Amino acid sequence: MENILEVVNLTKYYGGAVVTKALAGISFKVKKGEFVAVMGASGSGKSTLLNIVSTIDRSTGGDVFIDGKNVGQMKEDELAAFRRDKLGFVFQDYNLLDTLTVGENIVLPLNLAKKSLVYTESELERVGKLLGVEKELDKYPRELSGGQRQRVALARALITSPALILADEPTGALDSANSKGLMQTFSFMNGQLGCTILMVTHDPVMGSYANRALFLKDGKIFTEIRRGDRDRKEMYDDILAVLASGGGDDYVR
Repeated sequence: MENILEVVNLTKYYGGAVVTKALAGISFKVKKGEFVAVMGASGSGKSTLLNIVSTIDRSTGGDVFIDGKNVGQMKEDELAAFRRDKLGFVFQDYNLLDTLTVGENIVLPLNLAKKSLVYTESELERVGKLLGVEKELDKYPRELSGGQRQRVALARALITSPALILADEPTGALDSANSKGLMQTFSFMNGQLGCTILMVTHDPVMGSYANRALFLKDGKIFTEIRRGDRDRKEMYDDILAVLASGGGDDYVR
């Protein structure tokens, strides 16, 4: 199966006189259809990694290939189009525009790409039904619950049929019930729709929904675990054990 994401010897340094090494030579691959969680203690480098993969930040060294393209070698205008067409984003704080309706928020990437009205309306109907927000399209984000707003963000991420969906602590602003519902939606998108997902999370419960978990420490991947045929409870227990042994004791509860 083809690799959607390939990270090669990625490094990131911050600072001037005092240099902080956020990433220290990270390499890994994500195959098409995988759901991968990136985990680790605070300061391990997981957010920096996601920012570089998502093209929001630039690396100090190394390469990131997404759908066969080296994003680090793209110019800004090319990168903006690639980001719009090939990447789907889901953030902790939703990043929805309050002045637009739910439907307008969802189709924003298609409007930016100047897709036809017929195509845009068809895709809106499709993703609205898939994610259960078809009755909310004429409302505004402020009229929705946190769980509904995050589903709208998922619909917006999905509407361009991206090569890779990137999620940054997507359940951070949700209660436990809405978090569970959101992660079940991620599982549906991965298992039934074939979406490739890379998710940063501090929560072992959320991480247990992934097919594979990468654990960062001091800017490096120190281990990974694969779910395989095991159930989520076994994956959860393994995540707790790894986080505890790798300096992530603050996650154990």
